[in-house]
Amino acid sequence: MTVQPKEVKAQPKEEVETERGLRRTVKMITEVWMKVRIEKLDSHEGVTVKALLDSGATGLLADRKFVEKHGFKTQKLDRPVNVRNVDGTKNSGGTITHEIEVNIFLRDIWRG
Repeated sequence: MTVQPKEVKAQPKEEVETERGLRRTVKMITEVWMKVRIEKLDSHEGVTVKALLDSGATGLLADRKFVEKHGFKTQKLDRPVNVRNVDGTKNSGGTITHEIEVNIFLRDIWRG
């Protein structure tokens, strides 16, 4: 099974104005994809997926539907985490409200 995040295309050296009025330069990067095996801690059941490496995210993220489909146990966070896109706008997926604990094993790496 392959899971792909929503694609975000950035223009080379484009000045992007964020919601707070700050400006930052966005430059094109080479996408690096890898196959990873994500396993449950208790049963070691899991799935191998296609993941984007160094996406600019400040953490490792999984889609809620993916987590539910594969039966990963979730734990509610004490405080929700706001998610912003590369251009500073709020992500349409909303806030992160839960976390999962998993084992992650690296497989193949390739450039996109």
